[in-house]
Amino acid sequence: MRGEITISAFEGPLPGDLDLEIAERKGVGHPDTLSDLIAEEASQALCRFYLKEAGAIMHHNVDKALLVGGEAEPAFGGGRIVSPMEIIIAGRAIKYLNSGELPIEEIAADSAKRVLGGTLRNMDPGKSAVVRTMIRPGSRDLIALFDRFGRGETPLSNDTSVGAGFYPLDTLEAAVYDTERLLNGPETKKTHPYIGEDVKVMGVRRRDNITLTLAVAFVDKYVLGIDDYRDKKREIGSLIKRQDWAPGNLGLEINTADDYDSGSVYLTVTGTSAEQGDDGQVGRGNRVNGLITPYRPMTLEAAAGKNPVSHVGKLYNIFAQELCRAVVEKGFARDACAFLVSQIGKPINEPQALEIKVYGKSPDISGIRQTALEMLEEMPRMWEGIVKGYYSIA
Repeated sequence: MRGEITISAFEGPLPGDLDLEIAERKGVGHPDTLSDLIAEEASQALCRFYLKEAGAIMHHNVDKALLVGGEAEPAFGGGRIVSPMEIIIAGRAIKYLNSGELPIEEIAADSAKRVLGGTLRNMDPGKSAVVRTMIRPGSRDLIALFDRFGRGETPLSNDTSVGAGFYPLDTLEAAVYDTERLLNGPETKKTHPYIGEDVKVMGVRRRDNITLTLAVAFVDKYVLGIDDYRDKKREIGSLIKRQDWAPGNLGLEINTADDYDSGSVYLTVTGTSAEQGDDGQVGRGNRVNGLITPYRPMTLEAAAGKNPVSHVGKLYNIFAQELCRAVVEKGFARDACAFLVSQIGKPINEPQALEIKVYGKSPDISGIRQTALEMLEEMPRMWEGIVKGYYSIA
């Protein structure tokens, strides 16, 4: 690689050793996460189409998506959608091949409907969502950078960007992540169908005490009234605390804006606040590890929807995460975080700088360096795993 690999020790305590720590996860039905999932599905669908039709992934970035909430009238026992939410997908993509126009807009629109239908159990995307696409051809200079991949060469970075990652999760981060995954897991949906997919978890740890504040969208047709709502909310708390991974000192607060006296509670028709209460946008939610961690290294890059071949805004964040995972799982260090910086027009696997910070007694510097070099060598093929959905994006 062009730049030097820097390996150094953490300076100061880890977030999990501080007196106060905060972490957050926006669940799969949150409007921001839905926007990420839609953009990423659109990119992966385009990749599959390009591979089939052209034999190689062509230049595209569909990482600008906006979810505009609709209007709904939820009610105990079942309410109704008044007006649908609207999805706007914007980006750049190759739209012509051999003088023929490619169905890029249709592919992107179908991706949005597929995500909504596959994520929100109580929503009919054909009736409750309108999809608009605004995808235009890319600039000539970025397309030219991308062409190197089509010739079988190492792709050139199409942006000057930074990536960051860390591993493993600490106790608070794991509790936040696992709580949302539990409530949106298939078994939980079978036994607790009233839990919508829009589950947001905010975790705060004060020394040894962890409190999770949950916003859980209830599906109205499964709730008979205020008393039933209150009982079901208690069921959620009991379910979480029964899990083996739940810390013994776990405090839970669910839907703290509820006002039982006035009847104002978090009730939805479809299981997401996107039906009326909130809008969504790509890049405003979870990082590639599925969390928002202000006490950890993270970037503002929106990984979802960027092409997986040369857009380092996606590649470098995934790579940093996977590199840290490899360092820890190979036993080279107890904890690790990594930072990479690209330069536009340079080979993607030759970052300008790569720093790995490690924690633990006697880290294996040689093993860490060798692992980084081997993974950089393989970076030009990371797109294969991304297209197959091997990596988390949101």
